[in-house]
Amino acid sequence: MKKAQVLTIGVDLGGTNLRIAAYMPELGIVDSVVLPTRLHAGPLAVVDDMCEVVHRFIDQYSDGRDVVGVGVGSPGPLELPAGRLHRPPNLPGWDGFELLAETSKRIDLPVMLEGDANVAALAEYERGLGKSLGVDSLCMLTLGTGVGNGIILNGKVWHGANGMGGEAGHITVVPDGPVCGCGNNGCLEACASATALVNAAERLIQSGAAPGLARLKVAGSVLTAADLAEAAKHGDPDAQRIYADMGRALGLCIADLINVLNLPLYVVGGGVAKSWDLISESLFEELDRRSYVYALTAPGRPAAGGILGGGTRVLPAKLGAEAGLLGACILPLQVTKDVVVSL
Repeated sequence: MKKAQVLTIGVDLGGTNLRIAAYMPELGIVDSVVLPTRLHAGPLAVVDDMCEVVHRFIDQYSDGRDVVGVGVGSPGPLELPAGRLHRPPNLPGWDGFELLAETSKRIDLPVMLEGDANVAALAEYERGLGKSLGVDSLCMLTLGTGVGNGIILNGKVWHGANGMGGEAGHITVVPDGPVCGCGNNGCLEACASATALVNAAERLIQSGAAPGLARLKVAGSVLTAADLAEAAKHGDPDAQRIYADMGRALGLCIADLINVLNLPLYVVGGGVAKSWDLISESLFEELDRRSYVYALTAPGRPAAGGILGGGTRVLPAKLGAEAGLLGACILPLQVTKDVVVSL
């Protein structure tokens, strides 16, 4: 069969930014746009913004190509296959919103909707660490405004009973910890996201116990996770402690995931993962302490030999911030089986 020249459009819907890309398998992402997510205008306005760019990319790049479809990565909880959102912590006002139906009304092409962390995990599996290590399964945590979780089992996204599988960001790691956007106390998202880092710093500043961080926050300025990372790298003890606490929270969660899933690869992605050197020491201390499966199956350990990739590995993501957008672009190629493409 002759290999078709194809085009897909990928959408990474975030609580802060909306990213859309045109993708050709033989070339990769050929164009992309970043827009602010206009949450104040409501979900229909955001979908209109998204579809306007999708149509523009189709008009611009579809000449001589089969447009396979549009892949959309969305924050959850996401009910599938209905494509309905339920109380998404990072999309206030979107409870019950029919994202798939509203997008499909505006685009005369197949629309594939998936959780944002799932598409990031799909990208790492197809084009990142999964490919380089030759594993068939992985679990990915994406650390950004919130914490997403995607799971690939035997080459396929694991959805659970109705699309809500993979919500490790709402595993409780500190029972009486900070309040999470979901309403619970001490979720991983409340302890290990970029938002959590900044909130921890603000609490220390308000207590008067962190003069170095207080100097970082000059009058009227807003602290960011990047500010805290720079302070930690330059020796600020309070910033270093915040990142070490984050590593411990991650270690607690990943230890549980390892004990339950026994997968060969656990990937930490998202913007906060750029500070891997600040969190890895405390993270691995918790893994060794909390997970007997990890203690036995980490590379070089007694039971590691029979595991694809050489043992249970916990690594920072290979693809960086583009994983979610790339995964959304790949999604239509995974879902549509009757199109033969050159990858």
